[in-house]
Amino acid sequence: MNGGAPAPSGAQCGMGVSGVCALWRRVSGPEEQRLMELLSYGLVAMGAGSAVLLRFIRMPYGRYSSRRFGWLLPARPAWALQELPSLLVPIGLAACGGAVTADWPNRILLGCFVVHYVQRALIFPLLIREGKPTPFFTFVLALLFCVYNGYLQGRSLSNYAKYPSGWLKDPRFITGFIGWLIGMAVNIHSDHILRNLRKPGETGYKIPRGGMFEYVSGANFFGEILEWFGFALACCTIESLAFALCTLFILGSRAKQHHQWYLEKFEDYPKNRKIVIPFVY
Repeated sequence: MNGGAPAPSGAQCGMGVSGVCALWRRVSGPEEQRLMELLSYGLVAMGAGSAVLLRFIRMPYGRYSSRRFGWLLPARPAWALQELPSLLVPIGLAACGGAVTADWPNRILLGCFVVHYVQRALIFPLLIREGKPTPFFTFVLALLFCVYNGYLQGRSLSNYAKYPSGWLKDPRFITGFIGWLIGMAVNIHSDHILRNLRKPGETGYKIPRGGMFEYVSGANFFGEILEWFGFALACCTIESLAFALCTLFILGSRAKQHHQWYLEKFEDYPKNRKIVIPFVY
């Protein structure tokens, strides 16, 4: 005899999914669009506020990890779990069949967002080599951010962003898509350089060299900033622009912290390197 409540049947699970999708269809409309606009402004404000805060404290992550911000979580599972909502939320929203999900510009743009987070949530964690543990507070903030932004980008591209029939040939889409692609390539290549700075058995830090690190201290950050500004240009939505600006504020501040740290730690650190934007800043 099997004790406890019976396991839900496939039909019950299907009804549950249908109910969630029906809820999204009911809330769709001008009120939700206004909410998303306000959330986009909030995203920019969040990024700007973080940039101000990071002038006084170092982001408690990686080399700056500290127990002061909660118990420490293993790097790999923490990174995967905190990034996962940015992958699953947009896929779930698209699966519910929003008003514009079937349109090719929306499919491609949503695909760009999903591809990035497949790499960040599923592939990148497997490549981490003995990463510094992540404080619980930092993990929770990152998790909430990914839920927040996953909803904004996923809902916008699956239900509201409408493009003219020739959008895929529009210079804004083409330029933005190329920027997204180059930025992602720079980000992945820069992470590869950082992972391979130390040989097996070595400890301590080294000066990163090669690729965009010849021009900026935060090459991986530069790649991600370029990626999301390219995405914003290709999308031409307030949600994507808000994400790009938030990324610039936060990663620009982190790059500045890294740059100052390198200058303090290494006497022979290249003085001609900029912080995060080649030849500019």
